[in-house]
Amino acid sequence: MQKKIWLILMILFYIGAGVNHFLHAEFYLEIMPSWIPFPAWTVQISGGVEILLALLLIFPVTQSASAWAISVMLIIFFICIHIPMALDFDGWDDWLWWFAIVRLPVQYFLFRWAHRYTKGNTVYFWGNPDRQ
Repeated sequence: MQKKIWLILMILFYIGAGVNHFLHAEFYLEIMPSWIPFPAWTVQISGGVEILLALLLIFPVTQSASAWAISVMLIIFFICIHIPMALDFDGWDDWLWWFAIVRLPVQYFLFRWAHRYTKGNTVYFWGNPDRQ
């Protein structure tokens, strides 16, 4: 039951994060590293991917693959966006720099959270076939 609650929270978290990319795109554009081409498009695509992967966590047949994809996405974001973002700001007096610094260790916990559902221990929201 606890694993199901954490999965529901993760689904809601990634749906919320994805929707936030559309509602507050200007924020994401502000923190986007300068080397990324088509930043507005990238913000929208990443938001859509987060929503899609969250929804795929609901279904037992796609749950593990979605959790793997979220794990990979987090690693890519960490290396390609979050680290460069932390290095791109002037530092102490810039609140976005502090946001970038705090966000780095948070990525580890988000990765561990998603990775928990990659191991084939599927969470069923309805009709568990093992209970027949």
